[in-house]
Amino acid sequence: MNTNRKLFLKKIAVASMMLAIGSNYVQAQTTDKIKVGLMLPATGTFASLGTAITNGFKQYVNENGGKLGGKEVQYFFVDDESDPAKATENANKLIKRDKVDVLVGTVHSGVALAMAKVARENKTILIVPNAGADELTGPLCAPTLFRTSFSMWQPAFAMGKVASDKGHKRVITLTWKYAAGNQAVEGFKEGFQKSGGKILKDMTLPFPNVEFQAFLTEIASLKPDAVYVFFAGAGAAKFVKDYAAAGLNKSIPLYATGFLTDGTLDAIGGAGQGLLTTLHYADGLDNKVNTNFRANYSKAYKIQPDVYAVQGYDAAQLYQAGITAAKGDTKKQDIIIKAMEQAKIESPRGTFTLSKAHNPVQDIYLRKAEGNQNKVVEVAIKGLADPARGCKL
Repeated sequence: MNTNRKLFLKKIAVASMMLAIGSNYVQAQTTDKIKVGLMLPATGTFASLGTAITNGFKQYVNENGGKLGGKEVQYFFVDDESDPAKATENANKLIKRDKVDVLVGTVHSGVALAMAKVARENKTILIVPNAGADELTGPLCAPTLFRTSFSMWQPAFAMGKVASDKGHKRVITLTWKYAAGNQAVEGFKEGFQKSGGKILKDMTLPFPNVEFQAFLTEIASLKPDAVYVFFAGAGAAKFVKDYAAAGLNKSIPLYATGFLTDGTLDAIGGAGQGLLTTLHYADGLDNKVNTNFRANYSKAYKIQPDVYAVQGYDAAQLYQAGITAAKGDTKKQDIIIKAMEQAKIESPRGTFTLSKAHNPVQDIYLRKAEGNQNKVVEVAIKGLADPARGCKL
């Protein structure tokens, strides 16, 4: 009798333990969080860009009750320092140490190229909220790699067309000598030379060098019809001020993609007024999403949003489309990827879809700097898709 009673009690204990384990498992399944790894610059010339992207991403999450796919979000941060040499180690920290479900980054194209390799090797979804290196949606394209910003080719090609349409025939280009700068110049040249324009000289300086005087002196000597540049962040602000201080803005029009003036107009001051740039976003876009986005952003962060904030916002929105389709299950990567590929993003920039290479197909706007805004002049090219040269998807 005692033996039977002991056996009965043991079975009850085992059943209770299994019930408790099952209960804890269900609780764990319902309370786990989406782990988001933000690998962005927090220091250096691109720090403000990293902050804007982070703010934009968090804004979308906050607008959705602090959740993505019905689950709360846990953030993991790494300052990438805009240093390609540290990129592999930093990406591995987020993927292998923190085991993030999605990696978001970055600004510097050289860093992004290394991130893409690590993410691909680990089959981790990577959403690029800025870096425009053509390779990311070209030769390095991958099923798990998405971009919510642009390829360098897109706004640069559009500005080449604008410069040509304005009758300029002889242009000098100037940029930092790194992937993004080189490709911004090549995209411009493709659009400009297509209509018979001539490049007098391509000038470069090392990133993030901001000693421009020698270049400005040579520009004054060569007297081109116009100058096209690629700079961003603090370096962009200094270049525009130096260009005006040299008096060149009075005789030689300055053109650029929108990174020259986005997030920098306050720092540039009066020297930036009237500058024409091309980009996939402009402050005065008249759509409901943009109106609400700008109101919510300025209320939350006490500053007006820029294109970087938009790209961060849309990175969260894109992942939301994927993780919602998978009902919050981060393990269902095939479902997440398919839903992201098919997503129609209602962005502050206007509605966009993704190309087969996972790059936005979007309108490129001609903007004019007025006050502290980059206001819409016109649509330079509608629904522009990157050629994605070399992508095998």
